[in-house]
Amino acid sequence: MPLNNLAVALPSISKKNDIHNPFKMPADTDILMLREKEKQQKIQERELNKNLKVHQKLTHNRKLIEGMKSGLKPEISDDDNEDEDDDLGKLKSYPVKEDRTWTVAVTRDRRIEKESLKDYINKKREMFLVQYSLGVKRDEMRKLEEIADAEEKRIEMAEKYLEEDAALFDEFLKENGNNSTQAVKIAEEETRKKTEKSNEIKKINTQIMVLKSEITKMEDTLKEYKLYKKFLDRVTPQALKDAKNPKTKSRVDSSNSEQSNKTGSQKPNSAAETSQSKSSLSVVAEVAQEKDEDEDSDDDDNLELYFSDPQQLLDIFLELEEQNLSLIQNSQDTEEALEEMKQTINKTKVKMERETELLKKQIEYLNDDIRREIERENDLKIKASYFNYGEFKAEEQEKILKELNSKVEEVYINCIGSNEANISTLQMLTNIENRLEELFQKIEQMPNEKVQEAEKAKEKERRLKQREERIIEQKKNQEERIKKALERARAEPKKNLGRRLMVRSKPPATVKIDKRALDEANKIDEELAYYFT
Repeated sequence: MPLNNLAVALPSISKKNDIHNPFKMPADTDILMLREKEKQQKIQERELNKNLKVHQKLTHNRKLIEGMKSGLKPEISDDDNEDEDDDLGKLKSYPVKEDRTWTVAVTRDRRIEKESLKDYINKKREMFLVQYSLGVKRDEMRKLEEIADAEEKRIEMAEKYLEEDAALFDEFLKENGNNSTQAVKIAEEETRKKTEKSNEIKKINTQIMVLKSEITKMEDTLKEYKLYKKFLDRVTPQALKDAKNPKTKSRVDSSNSEQSNKTGSQKPNSAAETSQSKSSLSVVAEVAQEKDEDEDSDDDDNLELYFSDPQQLLDIFLELEEQNLSLIQNSQDTEEALEEMKQTINKTKVKMERETELLKKQIEYLNDDIRREIERENDLKIKASYFNYGEFKAEEQEKILKELNSKVEEVYINCIGSNEANISTLQMLTNIENRLEELFQKIEQMPNEKVQEAEKAKEKERRLKQREERIIEQKKNQEERIKKALERARAEPKKNLGRRLMVRSKPPATVKIDKRALDEANKIDEELAYYFT
């Protein structure tokens, strides 16, 4: 049988594969095809087993045992040798399948020996690799044969198309030669026409440039004339315009009336306008364009001058000059007034800043005065409590109050005037305080320079007065010394007889100084000096 011959040939193939591994990664499509074939084979076996009876079904181990029992080598006939090549050709057409009968036939002439599971797995792996490599090679050979057949057919078709293209190319060359001669003739004629047209275009361009230069000159002159016209229109009085051109007045009146009618009709029809806004926009654009054209035509129509004599223009110039002079004078007056106002504003600003600074300083001084007055008030309260609660006797209190009343009255007469109403001491003090506040307010309102000058003058006067008092006191002391010296000179000399009687000396008496009473006396002296000097 051919299968036996294949089994004999497989060991030699495995020896060659040990040196060079024939396994190559096949394409994904081939692996998928093998998987599909294996699945189909398993499905067919499953379907066959379904139809068999229970005693006819064999397990996997039973199948292996049956294959081992039937391991006798059959005799090979001549017919089998003849058919070997045919079977090998058929095997090449499809990949090697996992068939138990085939494996049994291959291993039939071998001696079965005991082997380990590891050796068995390695041999199975080698067998699978050999089978798989054979299948892959056969598939690749079949694919290559199909590709070669397809390439041969494609080459034959390409040769056929190439011959047809060569014939067509020859015809194309002939036509191209004829067309090239015609194209040369047409090109020569077209170049001649082009040169003629270019010459004509140059002539036309020169004419256009000349016309453009003339147009620009005319536009410049037109602008100048329009400026002159605008100037004359502005200079001309309205009476001359109305007298010379009544048509324009009537036209203006009619346009104003039409506009008023349109505005009157637009108010009740506001809803209709909102619905027809798109159509009205186009109408308004057309009306504006027509209006611009009418204005241009009016400008062209209104070319007549309103002046018949140049003297009229000179008279108008004189009037305008007088008006301009008056306006210039008014503007100068307003500028001077504005400058004066700015100066006054700056002065008032500086003055207000000074006054604010003075007021701030006065506020600080007043706060200091208030603080001192509060301290003095507390001291006076303490003294009044001493005065009222047994510090002084009733007679001494009346005496002190009379002295205080006399001094307050003296100050009142000097500051305010005579005390004809015989007001009380407290009332006189309140009047003196009010008078002092008025004087302080007046001093604050007075300029700072004058106040400083007055302070300096008063300080000078006070120093002169102190100097005069010191001189008078020195003179009195000198007169007393002279008087005593004269008395000593006029007195009879005393004769000392014997020893002077001496009294037994006593130790000096210790004087206890009451600091509290001394401090109070000093405070009283300071207050008297503050209020009455």
